[in-house]
Amino acid sequence: MPKQILLSTPHMGDSELEFVKEAFDTNWIAPVGPHVDAFEQEFCQVVGTSHAAALSSGTAALHLALRLIGIEPGDEVFCSTLTFIATASPITYLGAKPIFIDSDRTSWNMNPDLLQEALDHRAKTGKLPKAVVLVHLYGQSADIDAILEICNYYNIPLIEDAAEALGATYKGRSPGTFGKIGIYSFNGNKIITTSGGGMLVSEAPDLVAKARFLATQARDPAPHYQHSEIGYNYRLSNVLAGIGRGQLQVLRDRVNARRHNFEVYQQALGRLPGIEFMPEAAFGRSTRWLTCLTIDPKAFGCDREQVRLALAEQQIEARPVWKPLHLQPVFAGCECIGGEVAEYLFETGLCLPSGSNLTPEELERVIEVVKGLKN
Repeated sequence: MPKQILLSTPHMGDSELEFVKEAFDTNWIAPVGPHVDAFEQEFCQVVGTSHAAALSSGTAALHLALRLIGIEPGDEVFCSTLTFIATASPITYLGAKPIFIDSDRTSWNMNPDLLQEALDHRAKTGKLPKAVVLVHLYGQSADIDAILEICNYYNIPLIEDAAEALGATYKGRSPGTFGKIGIYSFNGNKIITTSGGGMLVSEAPDLVAKARFLATQARDPAPHYQHSEIGYNYRLSNVLAGIGRGQLQVLRDRVNARRHNFEVYQQALGRLPGIEFMPEAAFGRSTRWLTCLTIDPKAFGCDREQVRLALAEQQIEARPVWKPLHLQPVFAGCECIGGEVAEYLFETGLCLPSGSNLTPEELERVIEVVKGLKN
């Protein structure tokens, strides 16, 4: 039985254990402490923002972001449809309703033209959404300037879901730092990980301070436990923040490794008929968090699912591209603007093993299975 090759596994460096040991030696185990403070400061330096709050997950960060801008029951929030459910679930936590926007073919992210058309129409009917949640998918930034211009014109706050895009760039800057609030994820499969964790960033110090307050059960300043509003247990632990500090030190190396994986796959498979790799938009540099491709079954001879199953038979994990949220049963009945592009990418798209710790031999195993299906 060959060794299993997973889609995207954690990749530890040399410093993480030292930071964790320091947390144990000083008994800073609770969800506060010097590593949390340092992780927030170092993260700000890496992405180029001024304020950050370290949280228990990217989902928690997005939930707080929506609450901070005042999302309430009955509100509507525009949201990318081609993404993981964690982008839209927090909208429903607050009793609001997601409205999904299709992707463009250039970046696979939210289509600015569709957003413009939708907001123009909503403005005429007096039903503008309360916010726009923009995803930066699979390590590639969306066309932020175009989307931000539209949002600013209608005075709609933009929240950036950069959970998959830490280390990417958009016109030389980090996605997640353009909108009113940005969020990142350190889940175990991300570019860097704290096993579980997230970060909320903003140029508005009052918003980040409020996020920290809400994330620590909204405890009022008092010697006793007093609460004037409902909060959450969303703060990141000092131990996990120590892991994050070590991971930040190797972020550039991890991005380069994943981009190398993409280049190896593209060189080996890119000329096969029916295979097209996720494009890299001219406005930025993708991390290639996951190497994604589409398969035209007529040209290639097998469809996406046949390729995935063939890889699985050889103990190689591959995944379909995200199923669009407007097709998810839990969001049945939610409006979607467009949808054809996202549906096509789901039907034909496949994510290959992409971890930064893949060996040349493992990459070759993946390649040989895919090539073998064409022979």
